[in-house]
Amino acid sequence: MAPKTPAGSGYSIDEHHIGGGDTRVRVRDYLPANRTARTAFVWVHGGGFAFGNIDMKESDAPARELAAAGTLVRTVEYRLAPRIGFWTEPNLAPHPGRYPEGLRDVVDAAKNLAAAEGTAITLGGASAGANIAAGAALTLRDQGSEILRSLVLAYGAFHSVMPSDSPVEKDLRGPLVKWMFNPSMVRRIALNYVGDPALMVPSYAFPGGMDLSGLPPTLVMDASNDRLRASGAAFADDLRSAGVEMHETMVKGTHGFLGAPRSRKYADGMRELRAWLAQHD
Repeated sequence: MAPKTPAGSGYSIDEHHIGGGDTRVRVRDYLPANRTARTAFVWVHGGGFAFGNIDMKESDAPARELAAAGTLVRTVEYRLAPRIGFWTEPNLAPHPGRYPEGLRDVVDAAKNLAAAEGTAITLGGASAGANIAAGAALTLRDQGSEILRSLVLAYGAFHSVMPSDSPVEKDLRGPLVKWMFNPSMVRRIALNYVGDPALMVPSYAFPGGMDLSGLPPTLVMDASNDRLRASGAAFADDLRSAGVEMHETMVKGTHGFLGAPRSRKYADGMRELRAWLAQHD
């Protein structure tokens, strides 16, 4: 059941499924009462490919804020890889949520909304969701689809192995931040997502290092105190090298700031996001 919207919120919520059979995907559309933006926005949550849903704040809070301001937003309950512990190696037995299933769900949700709108849309995501959004954009490019007006990538993890020559390490502050997303953790999360060491290479699963030419204008937004900033910076360099129109920005704060709606870092990130969407409407 879709969550209730407060009286006077300026938007309504329509939760439903797209697709059919075993590939039905749950989506939630945030419908503004007074739509001012022409371009709809598909927003994909994070969670290490194995956690999260459309109820989490990182998914719900930005969607509500944008809908209240006049943008139609769709969030996606994509299929997840099996849950994994922080210190344990993943079980590589077959699992119905591993790559490429979640990626396919996001591609299908984007295509479905673009068809309903009859025009191009913007696609975006945070953390693992940014990875999936980038992989979906590359998938659509290679399918010859032109349904994306722009792309939004917030504190994403685009590599199965973190760039080793990054200066980010010396900037990290706090014991938790210095531990989070260490090389061993990133490797386990990535391996759990694909389920096969042979897939730990640049691909739709890990777009860092791929040919990014032909992608739509892209916003790369990272957190200043976040080891994954190295992945975002490397991906931004790849976009520049490919001649993609892009804007790289950094929010002062830690990973996951779009899931902290009462914080200054959330407000700063949403300001960047709203400006990008307005510029590419």
